[in-house]
Amino acid sequence: MEEHFVQYIWNHKKFDVFNLKTSAGELVSIYSSGIHNKNTSGPDFFNAKLKIGDQLWVGNVEVHIKASDWYAHAHQDNEAYDKVILHVVWENDMPVYRKDKTQIPVVQLKDFIKPALLARYQIFFENMKRKTIICEGLISSVSDFRMYHWQERLFIERLERKTVEIHRLLQKTKNDWEQVLFLLICKSFGLRINSDAFLSIGMSFDFSVFKKCQESLCQLEALFFGQAKMLPENPDSKYEKNLNKEYQFLKKKFSLTTTGVLSPLFFRLRPGNFPTIRLSQLANLYNQNNKLFHRLIHVKNIKEVYGLFSVSASDFWNNHYVFSKESSKKVEKRISKSFIDLIVINTIIPLKFLFDTMQGVDAEKNIFDLMSEVSLEKNAIIRQFESMKITMKNAIHSQAMIELKNKYCDKKACLKCDVGNYLLNR
Repeated sequence: MEEHFVQYIWNHKKFDVFNLKTSAGELVSIYSSGIHNKNTSGPDFFNAKLKIGDQLWVGNVEVHIKASDWYAHAHQDNEAYDKVILHVVWENDMPVYRKDKTQIPVVQLKDFIKPALLARYQIFFENMKRKTIICEGLISSVSDFRMYHWQERLFIERLERKTVEIHRLLQKTKNDWEQVLFLLICKSFGLRINSDAFLSIGMSFDFSVFKKCQESLCQLEALFFGQAKMLPENPDSKYEKNLNKEYQFLKKKFSLTTTGVLSPLFFRLRPGNFPTIRLSQLANLYNQNNKLFHRLIHVKNIKEVYGLFSVSASDFWNNHYVFSKESSKKVEKRISKSFIDLIVINTIIPLKFLFDTMQGVDAEKNIFDLMSEVSLEKNAIIRQFESMKITMKNAIHSQAMIELKNKYCDKKACLKCDVGNYLLNR
């Protein structure tokens, strides 16, 4: 038995509420079970309203597996527990007293729970020990309607978490949305391996410097590659020589420094994702799109986004993946649709969601309309849920299932999950 399950039973009244009695035989009537305290300290439920026997009580409720846990946790010496009016336990193994030596009424909850609910919980509990997704054998029985409703809520939860970083960047940039977008796109272009490195590059110069360089592709690439400490010391081609020359000019003019810049990594990356290619694509994107934030915030459909991001790395990179080493094949390094989808999911949608919310616009409708056009992601988590026959159609669903896996399944938080609650109580 787990304490969080006993808390769940009390919080959701999954017991015989009409015949609930204390171990002393007094009838307990619940007007309010209290507000669940999800912090690590203090009683489990605040401001409960109960009638015990003939006496009406307002105060806190503490939940334990065994009554003796009260002493094991030293609650008798903690003033925060002086207002506990009821001790709810699975097993009442000893009487418990407050700091002032008055005895606390106790309910032994196992006497009032339905056997069917306990049996279903035991199945869940056994699965916790051996399965990553506890309900994997049962989840396919959940209706598409119920699952879609839960997926929409999970998607919004995930969006709200992603806006935390955007809030932080807005504070840092004094609410400059254009600069925040630039920094977030820098991070996205770095992918998982180089996200921090690319963000450090974007933050290594004043945004006014970036805007002054934006109309010149050579200056923009020189700025990015120079700050990334990637320019060759002995350039061979005209392209490399121009970049070096331009960067030396920018470095002196704007007193540029690379202090704090993380060096991008090439290890374990496919050549198309090399930081050299991504930085050139990033420079071309901004060289071809002035006021990108204004354009993106007003897009109506995914095709408009694809149009804005339909750029390639500079011609030099058609037969290069790194400086000073020509590749055997000549291939245009155009930004792929799948890469744009990642930027939409991780950058554009969270930014648009926060901007619309702060402007008082119906953010959810706009976001759902746009995200429903983005293809379903393909990764290990999605494949795992697909094997369980979960219906997923677009990126709303894949983002939701990633959130479900990371924030609920991995943390064994079945009792906080709509699916877990449904399966436990059906």
